[in-house]
Amino acid sequence: DELNPNKDSNAARANEAVGNMADLSSTKQGWGQGRNKNELNQPIGSLDFQNKYGKYDAFFISPNANKNIYLTFDEGYENGYTAKILDTLKEKKVSAVFFVTYDYVDRNADLVKRMIAEGHIVGNHSYSHVSYPDVSVEEAKADLMKLHDYMKTNFNYDMKLFRFPCGEFSEQTLAMVKECGYKSLFWSYAYKDWDVDNPVGSDEAFKLITENAHDGAIYL
Repeated sequence: DELNPNKDSNAARANEAVGNMADLSSTKQGWGQGRNKNELNQPIGSLDFQNKYGKYDAFFISPNANKNIYLTFDEGYENGYTAKILDTLKEKKVSAVFFVTYDYVDRNADLVKRMIAEGHIVGNHSYSHVSYPDVSVEEAKADLMKLHDYMKTNFNYDMKLFRFPCGEFSEQTLAMVKECGYKSLFWSYAYKDWDVDNPVGSDEAFKLITENAHDGAIYL
């Protein structure tokens, strides 16, 4: 439950001033869970960052050692697999989070409508897929809310989960995203489906996914 979207009004939160962020670090950080694990197969990096940044409603792993695995998909582009993924999720009665950009939503409105209709969460992956620490806090906020407002206007859907483009963030941008009423969702295991030149096949993919399973896992 701690990863479920909150029920606060994004619109009301977004109307608040960004506030004084000068005391928070603007240093860009790139996220990767690393290879070191504890006795529960949980990435040490995810646990450390959860302890450090959880106060900003950021999740690098579930902070509770539950038996859940959270499935997330980044939809920066559509390579022909999303419909099949949705078919499988429906067959297995499993819900997932799909993080979308404006470009993806604009080109795949029917798939986004299907995600919503079939009970999945559609998350905000930014409007323009810019690295938020590379722009001002105000510009990052405007980008985030631009997609939020687009989804509200065109799909009557309130987004409440955010994933930073490229996993790049700063303490300032974590605070800004929280102030907009969002939770930031990172990951504790990432499958390298973006490396299209080195496909491993379904058997090896299954092995990688299952060998890296752990309590409270957030899969990308």
